[in-house]
Amino acid sequence: MIDSVYAPEVTLGHEMAGELADGTPVAVEPLVICGECDCCLRGDYNLCRGGPTNLLGVGLDGGMSEMVMVPERCLVALAPGIAVSDACLVEPMAVAVHGVRLAGVGPGDAVAIIGGGTIGLCALVAAQALGASVAVYARHDAQREAVERLGGGEPLQEYDVVIESAGSDSALASAVELARPGGRVALLATYWDGVAMPAIPLCLKELRIIPSSMYSRDGDLRDFDRAVALVAQTPDLPEILITHRFPLDAAAQAFDTARDRSQGAIKVVLEP
Repeated sequence: MIDSVYAPEVTLGHEMAGELADGTPVAVEPLVICGECDCCLRGDYNLCRGGPTNLLGVGLDGGMSEMVMVPERCLVALAPGIAVSDACLVEPMAVAVHGVRLAGVGPGDAVAIIGGGTIGLCALVAAQALGASVAVYARHDAQREAVERLGGGEPLQEYDVVIESAGSDSALASAVELARPGGRVALLATYWDGVAMPAIPLCLKELRIIPSSMYSRDGDLRDFDRAVALVAQTPDLPEILITHRFPLDAAAQAFDTARDRSQGAIKVVLEP
């Protein structure tokens, strides 16, 4: 299934940031859309009929290339206080912003997040910003420490919204188990090989399953714009999430580190 999304011999890297010729710091929203289909015209450009092959770093060469062409509409100005070297967090935060928005998270909601990786931790920040109380179910020590530093709450027996960001059968089963009857389960994970749906408890609870794909816009604001604001409002976020930095020529070591959770990796960054 990966081959149906990723183009062959594409250079990876969809979490990009840099500076314009005039020194303006920007993040890059890596969706190269047609801008003309029905989805694009109504603002749901993450659903562009062109498909994921038009995503920089997935179907098109991305940020690990020596040079990459970026459409002007993909540039998102950074808020003061966000260093370009930390702005790789804007893209995963936009994924989280989009997901919690689709899930209808609001003030007073009890929210659980399954998975303490970068997306799950960004979802913690995004849901808290909407007034929800949030608990994160994380597997690794470094992730649990990050949850504590970001103000995650204590576990409850059941939740109004459960956000699944781990991408496994067991995680989805846990999400369905933790959701209250009539609650919502938002899918922020990527399921490369498919997933087993716990259909009986899902149906008995009449849960709403809410898939979420990348980011788009809500009215005049892009999810990327809200993500920039959230990263700026959480000044400790880069220190908490970015656990390792490597030069670009050490990419192989960076990927090995990212796979090895025993090294305490959460977000591993490549820098030119």
